[in-house]
Amino acid sequence: MAPKVPPPLFAWLILPICLLIFLYSTLLPIYAPSSNPPPSNPLIPFSPPCNLFKGHWIMDPTREPMYDETCPFHRNAWNCLRSKRENMGRINSWRWVPDKCELPRVDPVGFMGLMRDTRIGFVGDSLNENFLVSLLCILRVADVGAKKWKRKGAWRGAYFPAYNVTVGYHRAVLLAKYEWQPKQSTLSQQDGLKGIHRVDVDVPAIDWTDINNFYDVLVFNTGHWWGYDKFPKETPLVFYKAGQPILPQLGMLDGYRAVLENMVAYIQREFPRKSLKFWRLQSPRHFYGGDWNQNGSCLFNEPLVELQHWLNAGEITNALSRCSVAPSVKMSILISRQLDLWFDPRNNGVNKEARQFNHLIKEVLQGTDIRLLDLTHLSEFRADAHPAIWLGKKDAVAVWGQDCMHWCLPGLPDTWVDIFTQLIKYSMET
Repeated sequence: MAPKVPPPLFAWLILPICLLIFLYSTLLPIYAPSSNPPPSNPLIPFSPPCNLFKGHWIMDPTREPMYDETCPFHRNAWNCLRSKRENMGRINSWRWVPDKCELPRVDPVGFMGLMRDTRIGFVGDSLNENFLVSLLCILRVADVGAKKWKRKGAWRGAYFPAYNVTVGYHRAVLLAKYEWQPKQSTLSQQDGLKGIHRVDVDVPAIDWTDINNFYDVLVFNTGHWWGYDKFPKETPLVFYKAGQPILPQLGMLDGYRAVLENMVAYIQREFPRKSLKFWRLQSPRHFYGGDWNQNGSCLFNEPLVELQHWLNAGEITNALSRCSVAPSVKMSILISRQLDLWFDPRNNGVNKEARQFNHLIKEVLQGTDIRLLDLTHLSEFRADAHPAIWLGKKDAVAVWGQDCMHWCLPGLPDTWVDIFTQLIKYSMET
């Protein structure tokens, strides 16, 4: 229980709280979506009429999934209905509401009509595959004759014959080419070194080198393999450029930046400007009590809500009521406190990497025609929506631990699809 604040101190705290709220609400419009028309310069990402990425979740008992466990594109570990995950009805009853507009649910038939004779490609790690499966199952509502598709180096995908639409996923976890090289006698005698994973920061992985003129819409990501849990000191990433090792050797974040810079330059150089390109920002993890390999858990029944610290709920509400600020601003301040506890890198928690990588991605993408698909914030709330212990395979938890990184399907990625399709629709209609 949060400690009580003595009444005299509480009275003195109201003024700084109001001052902070005033500054917050004054600066907020700087980041609000512009009402001006999108710029004509093709190298500057467009501005949709509403910021769909900022908002809050509300319970909507009328909301139901568009597909079930029989969708043929499911991946078993994420098919939480088949795995009989608890609370699936409640997980799918939360609706994302942007702060300044409504987010309509995707109309699969209308969207497929708009996308007729086009191709959509996802390139990246398994979180982009998680996204893809949601999209495939939703689009299948419009065309039950959809067939599995795997060409052009794709890991998986689907073809929708009724609309001549192809959707594919190319698995490239680092985006750049990387390969395992066992330790040789000529290599460093570093204690415990078993070999290296060589990463050529300027060479794209072969899985997506042949798609530059194939897809009309693309979604890129990388980030979830960039950790010392995947590449410990015994088998580290070693970065190369132009065939030579980069010296001095780069750490994980500097190596990530080097890959981002080179892969973004490759996309800008090799992919046509007419293609609609997105970069999906990081999907947050919700490991509690340890990382995935340290018995981390995510057995939550509700989305994250504000935790009270030095003031209890009644005292904060009372303090905010004395400040002349819009209710939505007050709510944003309350909510951001708990999200920061989980995800702010300054707190050095096990889930900090999403915001760290997002900062680098935003810097590298400045001045390009690659548009940010910022699904991080809305996903940070949803600690309740992971497969957790319901992984669809006996003993999977004992081997791999709980899955607090991927998302149940149907589930949160269906909201990603709502936003993604709305942005495509807006772009194509303007």
